[in-house]
Amino acid sequence: MNRFCLSLLLLSFMALTLQAKRPVSPNGKLSIETTRQGMVVFHRQQKVLDIPVMAMGTPGKPLKLKKSGKVKADYKMLAGKRLHCTNQANEYVARLGNGRQLVVRLYDDGLAFRYELSGLNNDSLPKEQTVYHIPEGTKRWMMEWSDAYEGFFPLSTTAKVKAPRRPFSANAGGYVTKWGFPALLEPSDGVFVLLSEANIERRQSAAFLCNDGEDFHVTPDENKLLVSGEWHSPWRVAIIGQLADVVESTLVTDVCEDCKLEDVAWIKPGVVSWIYWAYNHGSNDYNIIKKYVDMAVVLKLPYVLIDAEWDEMKDGKTIEDAVAYAKAQGVKPLIWYNSSVGWVNGAPGPKYRLNKPEDREREFAWCERIGVAGVKIDFFSGDNQMNMDYCLDLIEAAAKHHLLVNFHGAPIPRGWQRTYPNLLTTEAVYGAEWYNNVPTFTDKAACHNATLPFTRNVIGPMDYTPCTFSDSQHPHITSKGHELALTVLYESGLQHLADKPESYLAQPQEVQDFLSHLPVAWDETRLVGGYPGKFAVMARRTGTTTWYVAGINGTDEEMTIPLDFSFIDARSVTTYRSVTVFTDDSGRQGGWKIYSTDRFPDKMVCKPRGGFVFVTKQ
Repeated sequence: MNRFCLSLLLLSFMALTLQAKRPVSPNGKLSIETTRQGMVVFHRQQKVLDIPVMAMGTPGKPLKLKKSGKVKADYKMLAGKRLHCTNQANEYVARLGNGRQLVVRLYDDGLAFRYELSGLNNDSLPKEQTVYHIPEGTKRWMMEWSDAYEGFFPLSTTAKVKAPRRPFSANAGGYVTKWGFPALLEPSDGVFVLLSEANIERRQSAAFLCNDGEDFHVTPDENKLLVSGEWHSPWRVAIIGQLADVVESTLVTDVCEDCKLEDVAWIKPGVVSWIYWAYNHGSNDYNIIKKYVDMAVVLKLPYVLIDAEWDEMKDGKTIEDAVAYAKAQGVKPLIWYNSSVGWVNGAPGPKYRLNKPEDREREFAWCERIGVAGVKIDFFSGDNQMNMDYCLDLIEAAAKHHLLVNFHGAPIPRGWQRTYPNLLTTEAVYGAEWYNNVPTFTDKAACHNATLPFTRNVIGPMDYTPCTFSDSQHPHITSKGHELALTVLYESGLQHLADKPESYLAQPQEVQDFLSHLPVAWDETRLVGGYPGKFAVMARRTGTTTWYVAGINGTDEEMTIPLDFSFIDARSVTTYRSVTVFTDDSGRQGGWKIYSTDRFPDKMVCKPRGGFVFVTKQ
């Protein structure tokens, strides 16, 4: 008996010793066990991510990680889910041979790693060999890759997914083998892993995932550069933990370069009135542009977007006339450009004004001179190195002339919003614009909307163009409460209101006032509850004590959603004086139920595809 107990103690001691030697995160929740050519990541001693191969070029000697120090992130943002971001990591290095090394950081909320190369002499970059092993049966929410990142994140437990037949599908007719970031996994109940990448720099391409059965290969897009000296890959990122850990994480920006702009006082996030959705057309009609400027005035919105075709304005008017009208009303105009590297033939203009450095400089100087506040640049052509450098050229040139930037038809955010805070939003989402294009969105929108907070919007600002109460080319069946909630549920430094002026101005005054005071930059973000595709409830704080809470039901059934706001109430009993509630009531004229209460509800009965918003009053 004594020998048996001694053996158990010895085995326990050996297990603890091995565990202590593992690379760990500062809070101890995450750890790594190296394999011959890769690693396994554990969350609270539970295996959550298998990376069997980690190499640039041919895998070499066995992977051995040595601790190299600690890393701290502490920085300010001008927009986003949190304006003051902090994080910490333990950093480890593995020598891969031939002037190559792997740098691994274990943060409190995830893993980041990249490859660093030296001694290059006009060389082509070696092929990256990173593989994520995702076993069949693992729940996952993954989007089929497209160059504009506009697709659904359907729940699946298999890699054998039939590709739908649609124009932008890379896999139409067979199985999907090419997947876009981010990818959300649930390797065990209640534990999630979100895969993405961050900090794309010059001389780099972005990447996607290509799978061969259960093995998903990180596949950088085309990069034809010959490189001398040193080079490193972007950071490969895995955010790990419970859903709240994933949603609230700033890991994508934590690993990015700090702000490169000396003057940022001119960068102001805000709400925008937007013409395209209601008319399924651009901005070549001066009188329609005036309607959206006038709506911005009534709703006290800071911006109006003048969309495509302004170079073909009718009735003798010009873009300068439209800009002048907006400025005279106290509204800042944003204007649209075709990037002219993606969809060009058959696409709207203006075209070919930004591609050459001298043309770009002339155009942006003109924008600044006539009073344009920002640019929306559309139709890029994927993740290749040329597009990445071009995007950086555009952001930097725009900053020089005090222009905000919104990328559309573009790759997902990968952290540039920290380095260049004039980049306030990016589309890269299957958003409300799709009510214009096909009938598919009508039935799928509610579920999709309840998936985006856990997938696409985690990694950066998302120009979904939310809050449409009327119908576009195809009807929507989400409720008014659901639509209003999207303005808070989704984070975007420029929040474009897509519906027509008469629709917004027909809403109750309380709804109009809500839109007039809507923040788009947040001091704090907390996930109250949810599950991808089912429901989502988000709380966002602006200033010291004002909270906005938004919830949506992604199902076709009525749902009672339990709510726990102890994280707010525990701070101070005098945090707020009352709470205004916006929710659905189909029995009332207008479909709204709006009332005030002295505390947050502890549950909400949410109608099918319904939603709600709470706002605290001081």
